[in-house]
Amino acid sequence: MKRREGVYITAEVLLPVLVVIGVLIFTNTAGGFYFPPLQDVLVAFQKNWLFARIPVDLVPSLARLLSGFLIAAALGIGIGILLGRVSWLRRQASPIIEFLRAIPPPALLPFTIVAIGVDSSAKIALIAFVCVWPILLNTMDGIAGIEPTMSETARVYHIPRRDDLLHVQLRAASPQIFAGMRTALPLAIILMVISEMVASTDGLGYFVLQSQRTFALADMWSGIVVLGLLGYLLNLVFTLIERRVLAWHRGARAAAQ
Repeated sequence: MKRREGVYITAEVLLPVLVVIGVLIFTNTAGGFYFPPLQDVLVAFQKNWLFARIPVDLVPSLARLLSGFLIAAALGIGIGILLGRVSWLRRQASPIIEFLRAIPPPALLPFTIVAIGVDSSAKIALIAFVCVWPILLNTMDGIAGIEPTMSETARVYHIPRRDDLLHVQLRAASPQIFAGMRTALPLAIILMVISEMVASTDGLGYFVLQSQRTFALADMWSGIVVLGLLGYLLNLVFTLIERRVLAWHRGARAAAQ
């Protein structure tokens, strides 16, 4: 078992190294104008992101992303609990939810600019609108799928409704809730970039687009590298939180096996 884990760790470290070496060789031999040498991109990365543009572009982007994601999580979990517990309301709301979540996010950009403006509020609202649906649907399905015997048992033992909701139903639905949040996280990053490419004066999306327009391709690729690192680190943090919160779930599955 330890030997197998060692092989997995070695492969996990070795593969990114091989990819970097491959990109280095490609960009220095047959990269062309649109693929500047990797060393030039690294120089641009050092010049821009260690640490000149962090307060100018990275911090505003992170603030919008986290604000929109947290708003979506609060709304999605709250409304999802309500719809999951009230079956007739869930049936009535289902067509509206399916209609709204089917709207392509870029199509909402003109509306948010006209209705809210070009400041951060419009970008946060767009991120929240797109991210709320996977969280809401997973929460709703998780609550609705709880075995009725769990609620009946809580009622028999005279457990208060508030404790039943917080410690029984939410706990049982938490794996699906976290699955919805994990699905929403990359959507938040995508919408952050898209919203910053239109009517914006700062942010990672704005930086990448302006670099492309001025043909500063090394700078453009450095911004893309930052976006990749940002997505990786956010997913890593989310995974650590998920493992800590759902430790009981993994233990229960292991005991069942």
